[in-house]
Amino acid sequence: MNHILVIGAGRSASALINYLKENAEQEKWQIKLADFDISLAEEKAGNHPAVSCIQFDIFNSTQAKDEIAKADLVVSMLPARFHHLVAEVCVDLSKHLVTASYNNKDVAALSDIAKGQNTLILMECGLDPGIDHMTAMEVIDDVKEKNGKMLSFKSFTGGLIAPESDNNPWNYKFTWNPRNVVLAGQGTASFIRNNRYKYIPYHQLFKRLETFTFDKLGDFEGYPNRDSLSYRKVYDIQEIPTLLRGTLRRPGYSKAWDVFVQLGITDDNYEMEALDQLSHRDFLNAFLKYDEHKSIEDKLCEYTGIEKGSDAFNKIAWLGLFDDKPLPIEKGSPAQVMQAIMEQKMSLSPGDKDMIVMQHKFEYEIDGKKYEKVSSIVSYGEDESITAMAKTVGLPLGIAVKNILNGNINLRGVQVPTQKEIYQPILEELTKHNISITEEEREI
Repeated sequence: MNHILVIGAGRSASALINYLKENAEQEKWQIKLADFDISLAEEKAGNHPAVSCIQFDIFNSTQAKDEIAKADLVVSMLPARFHHLVAEVCVDLSKHLVTASYNNKDVAALSDIAKGQNTLILMECGLDPGIDHMTAMEVIDDVKEKNGKMLSFKSFTGGLIAPESDNNPWNYKFTWNPRNVVLAGQGTASFIRNNRYKYIPYHQLFKRLETFTFDKLGDFEGYPNRDSLSYRKVYDIQEIPTLLRGTLRRPGYSKAWDVFVQLGITDDNYEMEALDQLSHRDFLNAFLKYDEHKSIEDKLCEYTGIEKGSDAFNKIAWLGLFDDKPLPIEKGSPAQVMQAIMEQKMSLSPGDKDMIVMQHKFEYEIDGKKYEKVSSIVSYGEDESITAMAKTVGLPLGIAVKNILNGNINLRGVQVPTQKEIYQPILEELTKHNISITEEEREI
């Protein structure tokens, strides 16, 4: 009997918990759900005979050590900033840990100790990061095995609303952490194109777009992620001339979002004054030039270069930023105000379905011939609870748990799923859950 401790039972854990419950009897698992809000854990447990629930506080070090000591494997669904607290205890107690979040220097520093403890800390085993690594490495490894050479790799992913639930002009609803959406792209994007290093500062990011096309879904626009350069080492393709990773949105989203970037409305570095006295319209006006004779609409268009009645203007109007109603929060940064406004309009409604779109574009050379391969994934959610985002994050985690406990994954130390031993069984089983790749290859 293997004991699995899942720390964190929020919305992102739904598909993972369902997978563990569905496999518990066959795999002989006992599952413990630990959350600060025990009622949330109990809701996800659903009276399943193999699942127990506890109230859990990661900052209670005595409780953390006691509960992790009882487990054979831990899955952390906590916010990323807390993973190192879990990892440190797991390594000390020789307990495997799996999580979907990005690796970081605090966790990475534990790798040699984890190897000495015969312990696996598997990071980045969700969607992005996660499935993106696995599907990329499947192609890259295949090219290498044929003594080929990688020439270009572009990888873009988006969590969006499914067409049947797409009923707002932004063609977008929150399917993941809204804060991350509002703060997306802050910093400088870095990548390499045709052996030239390229850098795009935040204030230009949403103007420099790539176009990606999916069968039956049409076009999407993609803006670069903050750091693409480090993936040369992650994927062991240090000499590749072009490498670019990014995020997908529907056409028109980026131009409208760029208005907020230009205004400074996505700034999270200071707290605004007297928000309790401001309307949506006042909030927008706070970032515009003072002019007692011009309307807020005119000032916005003059400052940002958009036109009244344009697609971008209509998106902003739909969010209610020209309205006189009070702001939804009374304290916070500009970014927090924007998040609150957007959550009122862009949250999933009952019955809504989301979708995940991911596309890799490879160019490579084998035996003197050059090829292009386009690999695409489209996955749909079931409803506002079992979302495509939750599935594509949770299922790889669950499948990894099964293969670690069954002895099919024997790597140790801090790892990400770029090794065939990890990614192959996960990708194979994902196809049974309607998460599979479609590929098109042509000689160029």
